[in-house]
Amino acid sequence: MTEPGDTAGRGEAGGERLTPGELRSLFLFESLTDAQLAVFAGEGRVERHAAGEIVCHEGDPATCFYVLLAGTVSLTRRVKGDEVEINRTDQRGVYAGAMQTYLADQVKQNYTASLRAVSDVELFSMPAAVMAKALRDWFPMATHMLEGMFVGMRVNQTIVGERERLLALGSLSAGLTHELNNPAAAAVRATAVLRERVAGMRHKLALIADGRLDGSRLRDLVELQEEAVKRAASAVPLSALETADAEDELGDWLDDHDIAGGWELAATLVAGGIDSRWLDRISGAVGGENLEPAIRWLTYTIETELLMGEIDDAVSRVSSLVQAAKQYSQLDRTPYQTVEVHELLDATLTMMQAKIPAGVRTVKEYDRTLPEIPAYAAELNQVWTNLIDNALAAMHDGGGVLTLRTGHEADRVFVEIADTGPGIPDEIRPRIFEPFFTTKPVGEGTGLGLDISYRIVVNKHHGDIRVESAPGDTRFRVILPIVA
Repeated sequence: MTEPGDTAGRGEAGGERLTPGELRSLFLFESLTDAQLAVFAGEGRVERHAAGEIVCHEGDPATCFYVLLAGTVSLTRRVKGDEVEINRTDQRGVYAGAMQTYLADQVKQNYTASLRAVSDVELFSMPAAVMAKALRDWFPMATHMLEGMFVGMRVNQTIVGERERLLALGSLSAGLTHELNNPAAAAVRATAVLRERVAGMRHKLALIADGRLDGSRLRDLVELQEEAVKRAASAVPLSALETADAEDELGDWLDDHDIAGGWELAATLVAGGIDSRWLDRISGAVGGENLEPAIRWLTYTIETELLMGEIDDAVSRVSSLVQAAKQYSQLDRTPYQTVEVHELLDATLTMMQAKIPAGVRTVKEYDRTLPEIPAYAAELNQVWTNLIDNALAAMHDGGGVLTLRTGHEADRVFVEIADTGPGIPDEIRPRIFEPFFTTKPVGEGTGLGLDISYRIVVNKHHGDIRVESAPGDTRFRVILPIVA
């Protein structure tokens, strides 16, 4: 059970036994028959361990079942390389060690925690094989029921866990479809308008270039067209008041020069960065008789440039969404890799954008000095999804602040997801990581989101999840090691 030189197992076990009567004084054995007590009394031994000794190590083969006779013991588990105490007691009769012997070979029989002597202790030690045989022979019905409960719960947890993932995937897919539809529809709409404007531009060009303009004037007009394209590409958006004033000024200019429908043209010209001084240059280049077709031709030019800009933005948005989906799913990458945490968080936010209510403000407080870490990226994305989804559910009134905060300390990085909801009541906080526990209405939650997140972070990445909650400030902090 232990390696040479280890302190575990050095307790004295010189052959001292308990009598059946002494065993009966322990609450675990008080209902056994004399014959059953005789078996345990004959097979078990008394062990003594000095303060500080480790009786058994977490992860080692579970060969013994222990019952406390005297002294104080503690149970510890490894979390992210640290030994975390999960229980400490001096109650006579408490037990630990090979706790799943009734499952035989259905599970790997290892110690699930380390047992440590806090003070000098006496323990009754029973071979795990003896305990397993006794349970199956003496209490077959109870053993079968326990076995069924364990296997059934594990199967249920697997099935519901898969459903949780499918529900999350379905929700994210719906959100992604919605997000993709908006830029795609914008691109289709802009393309249709662009086709009309190009046709109009060809018509106006025919009116200009029918021989009424000499070569030098036509060249000047083409140069002004190039300048108009550059202006449209670099135009700085104006405020609503500034836009209205600029459109009034151009509308007046167009009316003064007898350009029909000037107010309609003014909106496009202002959006393209055109002012009245630039229109004076067109008038000087083409003359009064050709002014209207020239201005309409240049307006079509500006509008086509603006429409192509819309199409470019829409296509870029689609491309970024597809890239975010790839980053989120990690389908084209190895499961375990070195990752940049902020890229994972941003991809998750993009995938969940459709679920974030309009009244919720998202704040990023990223520590850009964060190092890359080794991780199962797709599974960490599932953790961010669960925590963000819970934060949004907590702000069910549709308003609040969702904060994503990162940082690092020593050999760990942390990701904190906070919300301004009402907080987690003290009476339920100890249960939030339990499988199937949920505060959401029936049909809206499986109660496995935080359980899955805990297992991904703690069991798979050897990290930790901590929670702090008060009304208006609930924070889930995920701590991950920098080194594998």
